[in-house]
Amino acid sequence: MNKQIIVASIAVLSLSACAQGSLWPTQSNTSSSTNNAYAYNSQPSNSFIAANYKATDTLTAQLKGKINPAQPMIVATIVNIDDLNSSSTFGRLTSEQVSARFTQTGYSMIEMKFRDFIYMKQDQGELLLTREIKDVAKTHNAQAVIVGTYALSGDTVFVNLKVIQPSTNIVLAVHDYNFDMNANLRLITKSPIQRK
Repeated sequence: MNKQIIVASIAVLSLSACAQGSLWPTQSNTSSSTNNAYAYNSQPSNSFIAANYKATDTLTAQLKGKINPAQPMIVATIVNIDDLNSSSTFGRLTSEQVSARFTQTGYSMIEMKFRDFIYMKQDQGELLLTREIKDVAKTHNAQAVIVGTYALSGDTVFVNLKVIQPSTNIVLAVHDYNFDMNANLRLITKSPIQRK
């Protein structure tokens, strides 16, 4: 088990050049649309982290004027779209990095470690927040929940992030991006059961 964790950690640290740099449209107001002290060009050189930070910056630009950065938000673990009860090192790391970037840009984030990954349910093809996550959001007075899914193809990992208002299920911000599949991503996108 410890060996698997070490291997996964090494894989994450060695991720480089796995994100496609041309996935985000150029935004002339990107620097002025976020309230962060950390410019994108000062982010880590690791492209996996940089891509997740860039995705978060896109969400914060969309959220401007819609929410109060001082009021808490919750990040749920990013899950596999084909099995909403399952995640992986990839999903957990993406969630951690998104939360970190929101914190760096001045948002109040609540650190939550859920016992399971059930925060969304399928309803006639539509993904909705579960009652459990709505109750957690209400208990912590969270104005929004950041959720996401990833999907695997032979050569790509597709990621979708959404910021949802828990009381209404209204999507306040959304962003899609992807990574080119490589050996490191293939390892960290496996569930713990698949690694055994």
